[in-house]
Amino acid sequence: MWELLLEKKKYFYYIAAIAVVYFAIIQMSKGQIHETKNLEYGITFSKKKVQEMNLDWKKAYVAILDDMKIKKIRLSAYWDEVEFNRDVYNWDDLDWQIEEANKRNVQIVLAVGGRLPRWPECHYPDWAKSLGKSSREQEILDYIEKVVSKYKDNKGIAYWQVENEPFLSHFGDCPKLDKKFLDKEIELVRKLDPRPIIITDSGELSLWIPAAKRADIFGTTMYRDTYSKHLERYVHYPIEPGFFHFKKNIAKLFAKPDDWIVIELQAEPWCRLPYQNVPKVEREYTMSKDKFLETIEFARLAGFRTFYLWGAEWWYWEKEANKDPEMWETAKALLSGTEQSNK
Repeated sequence: MWELLLEKKKYFYYIAAIAVVYFAIIQMSKGQIHETKNLEYGITFSKKKVQEMNLDWKKAYVAILDDMKIKKIRLSAYWDEVEFNRDVYNWDDLDWQIEEANKRNVQIVLAVGGRLPRWPECHYPDWAKSLGKSSREQEILDYIEKVVSKYKDNKGIAYWQVENEPFLSHFGDCPKLDKKFLDKEIELVRKLDPRPIIITDSGELSLWIPAAKRADIFGTTMYRDTYSKHLERYVHYPIEPGFFHFKKNIAKLFAKPDDWIVIELQAEPWCRLPYQNVPKVEREYTMSKDKFLETIEFARLAGFRTFYLWGAEWWYWEKEANKDPEMWETAKALLSGTEQSNK
């Protein structure tokens, strides 16, 4: 009981400290605008998310590549898919995704690790869930070595991403972060291939420095409207574009990655349930056409040049399942270079 109370007390102090720091950053960043020109956009694609919505993931993927005419994409080598059975690797679906991107000269970020994009964050195969910590970590290293060794000669892969928001381990169904193990993963990928490594972190809930110190390319998330399970309500982050630029300048005092990008720019709803299970009026609390355009404008003023949009599966679902192409066409206008404006 005392241990539980102590943990709660530590958590309270942690949240309080973060709140104080963020209040200071918000106040000091007010009114700051850092407009960037020649912006580059890409998307993240998750086969798992499309399957969750009972749609044909291959059709969705090809439609996104061809209709959106994207030039950058982030894909995930989900451990529970490529090694569903222990020591038995199935590359068919990942091979296909990479080959289709290669055909269209789409630059790829390939994410590896136990923690990767989309819920439940940690995508462990069932056989690995009962392993002890050291055994599981060795299996993760073995899987990473297999993935990188297989694809390191593929010229379409521009970057490796190691884990996803590893310093946000309290979010998702994941074990507590072991920094030493994260460093082992990064060291292994560097040993296997010289391409730059992306390390990602939360834009709103982390301070970036530990992640940026380990990165060749640092990638932040950027969310403005979400659902808080703790508050049991929808929330809007009271921050301005300068917040991110100010945070970057602070982090630069301690870390020197080659570039700073937005790896996950909100372009889909964040609801109390999976968005496909809530009505449209509720989805629009956190994302709609107007909110999308506002988010793009917000991001443009935050001082970054490269953005990976998070929501392509949702645009496709709205178009195919709901016969509502508005978001698809709105995103297409941006990604294909005919950007709309809500000014």
